[in-house]
Amino acid sequence: MDFQTAIKTCLTEKYARFQGRASRSEYWWFFLAVIIGGLVTSLIWWPLNLLFTLAVIVPMLAVGARRLQDTGRPGWYIAIPAGLSLLMSLFAPSMPDPDAMMMGSDPAAQMENMDAMMGNMGGMAFFAILGLIQLIVSLVFLWWLTRPSDPAPNAYGPPPAA
Repeated sequence: MDFQTAIKTCLTEKYARFQGRASRSEYWWFFLAVIIGGLVTSLIWWPLNLLFTLAVIVPMLAVGARRLQDTGRPGWYIAIPAGLSLLMSLFAPSMPDPDAMMMGSDPAAQMENMDAMMGNMGGMAFFAILGLIQLIVSLVFLWWLTRPSDPAPNAYGPPPAA
């Protein structure tokens, strides 16, 4: 499957289809398109990037699930890294800003920020552990998503067309 066909397949024919299987080329070409689209829209205007992200999240999860199923793994596993990313996104805004301490604000403000950082050490440790788990999960998924297709029909259907 080529670049344009992968985009067309994932955005129109199989937008929210979590059943079946996806070849490596379908997944990785669409992944590349999403990365490029995200970079371009973030350079243009952040609300456009937000709209783009919302538009591609479902097909990205769907093609990821189909890709996992192509390697014989349950498609719902794609919810693990997605859930971790969501959890980290929700938790990150509560982290104190260390740059605010370094940027020449008045000493009283620096001390308040330092107190906030010290008071949130448990939260920062949790965030660091969550980040380490996310890294490990991402590496496992990278391995799984790059595995060759199961050449025979499996529980998720016949092998995808290349």
